[in-house]
Amino acid sequence: MEQSRTGRIAAYGALYLLGLVILAPIAWMVLMSISSQRDLTTVPLPWIPTQLDFSRYARLLTFTHNSDGEVFLFALRNTCLVALGTTILSFVLSIPAAYVFSRAGKRLGWALYLIVATYMLPPLMFVVPLYRILSTFSLLNSPWALMIADCTVVMPFTTWLLKSGMDNIPADLEEAAAIDGAKLWRILIQIVLPLAKPVIGTTLLFAALIVWDEFLYAMLFTSDSRAQTLTVVIANLASGRVSDYGLLSAAGVIAATPPVLVGLLLQRSIVSGLTAGGVKG
Repeated sequence: MEQSRTGRIAAYGALYLLGLVILAPIAWMVLMSISSQRDLTTVPLPWIPTQLDFSRYARLLTFTHNSDGEVFLFALRNTCLVALGTTILSFVLSIPAAYVFSRAGKRLGWALYLIVATYMLPPLMFVVPLYRILSTFSLLNSPWALMIADCTVVMPFTTWLLKSGMDNIPADLEEAAAIDGAKLWRILIQIVLPLAKPVIGTTLLFAALIVWDEFLYAMLFTSDSRAQTLTVVIANLASGRVSDYGLLSAAGVIAATPPVLVGLLLQRSIVSGLTAGGVKG
């Protein structure tokens, strides 16, 4: 009994410590975003702002020509567009691939390992060939360029995760549907995909987050402020000699809000999707 209580105390202590490590930087970023310039230049920095200043949020969310708000809002739009487009394109290609790998078993295991291995490689290795391909088709400096480039990162991950979820769907259901005359595409859409909803929801979220946080391709394949994404624009805000740390913090808070809200709304789907592959049968 004493060991069980000690174990619970240790487990809760570890959870609280983990939560503090994760939430403390976020809380500090929020405080910096609403602190006055005087507080941000005071040494040591005050933990609680003496005066709340929300002008930076208004500055970033105001669409004025040739302003920080115009650049930031264009970047927010581009990031949403690229994340949505990349996720849809990756799933259209990954779902049939994952199904084939799942039902083929060990016969195509080597091909799946090869695909997953590309996910482990640094994205810098693909910069030159991707740049030449995109340049040949005049796709540079556009959301389409980032969608295609990001698919090389997202597709191996989504294929592997979807395949692990489809492995748990009994093949007997598909055989029964085939006996009744159902075509392969109908089996996939009406039987496999509904049963794979938890892992699909989890994969959708993680795929979108990968694209949302991507920086390398967004920096190399876009140069116009109207085509850049949030990661590049926020980096540009910090590239000057004198950086407005309050403005950077406000930009970070706004950029982090959509993924956090989606994660909170889909937390049940995330948990069930991540644990779906834990039990076979």
